[in-house]
Amino acid sequence: MIARTARTNAAAGWKTIPLRISYRTQRYLFIYLTLAVPLLYFFVTRLLPIIYSFYISFREWNILSPSKPYVGFANYSGLFTDEIFRKSIVNTFLFVAVGIPGQLAAGLAAALLLQSIPRFRGFFRTVYFIPYITSIVAVSWVFRWLLMPNGWVNSALLNLGLDAQLFLLSPRQALYVIALSMIWQSVGFQMLVFVTGLEGIPAMYYEAARIDGANAWRRFQHITLPLLNPVILFSAVIAGISYLQTFTQIVSMTGEGGPLNSTRTLVYHIYKLAFKNFEMGSASAATVILFIIIFAFTLVQIKALERKVEY
Repeated sequence: MIARTARTNAAAGWKTIPLRISYRTQRYLFIYLTLAVPLLYFFVTRLLPIIYSFYISFREWNILSPSKPYVGFANYSGLFTDEIFRKSIVNTFLFVAVGIPGQLAAGLAAALLLQSIPRFRGFFRTVYFIPYITSIVAVSWVFRWLLMPNGWVNSALLNLGLDAQLFLLSPRQALYVIALSMIWQSVGFQMLVFVTGLEGIPAMYYEAARIDGANAWRRFQHITLPLLNPVILFSAVIAGISYLQTFTQIVSMTGEGGPLNSTRTLVYHIYKLAFKNFEMGSASAATVILFIIIFAFTLVQIKALERKVEY
């Protein structure tokens, strides 16, 4: 037992009385103190910067000057009158609109194919998962090399009698090419998530459906998809946040969010404002807007996809 001493003033003088803490209290004290350490780390490294960003968003600061004059909502109004900022928001939502359905469809298709083979499942899981754990920069530069005007893909197109494409040099194609590279790299992760969900569906449901004469599409539509809804929700939220925060692929594959700002995303625009133009007030305001977008987007996804499924 842990004992603490307290002194009380008695008539005969000072007297020492042991104060004992029960084993149960000690146990809960240890648990709460252990949980407080990561919570404190989260507060210092995550929550405080968010609060400080809200504070800076209402001030004008060039990061070099100690003065931070209050400007109210001027940073926010300045952003929405900036054509490049509005373009970055549109590009970000285009990434989301293209990336989430493509990533979920590719991951689910790979998981269904993997479930249909009796052997070498572990081998194919490993092969599909390797791109996900590969450096984003490395994958981006491989795609950049393949899609150069004189790269392997254009050489193959010419050999097939087709026209060469600009790909990353085209304002119309660059965004979709980058989204495709992100889908390719994330297929392994989504596949493992969907495989876990598929393995949790009781086999008796499929057996009962076969007895009732349901074909493969009917079983997929009325059994697989409804029971995978929690997995789809998780995958959609994770993919959505990832595409809303697209940055590394833009820098590695286009350099400046080009051509003609066609691939400039909101995160890349924040980077340019903060560390190229040193407009920390505007960058913080854009960060707050991104935070609100991610928060609202996640809530909408949860509300749209969350459905109770009764077994």
